[in-house]
Amino acid sequence: MKIYHNPRCSKSRETLSLIREAGQEPEIIEYLKTVPNSATIKDLLMKLNLKPTDILRKGEKVYKDKFKGKNFNDDEWIQIMIENPKIIERPIVVKGNKAILGRPPENVKELL
Repeated sequence: MKIYHNPRCSKSRETLSLIREAGQEPEIIEYLKTVPNSATIKDLLMKLNLKPTDILRKGEKVYKDKFKGKNFNDDEWIQIMIENPKIIERPIVVKGNKAILGRPPENVKELL
């Protein structure tokens, strides 16, 4: 199990706690420090069964200032996420071929 985690985010911390309470210790990827590459993001999207625009943090200042109201194709959005990882929704938890967004944190129970 892996968690794409931001330790400053309360939802991300809650999700990690739920995983640990279930007796599991996931691989923790602090995605703001270790930014996922294009192939990793595409793999996450496939496992989430979502499009890039579905995992954008539209409330982030950088999104509002630079990208709000603009249309990009999926590959362009993925490149934008790599260059601006703060706009990637968090946390993302992966187990095998399935992934979930930990919003709300209770979503992680599907993988436990």
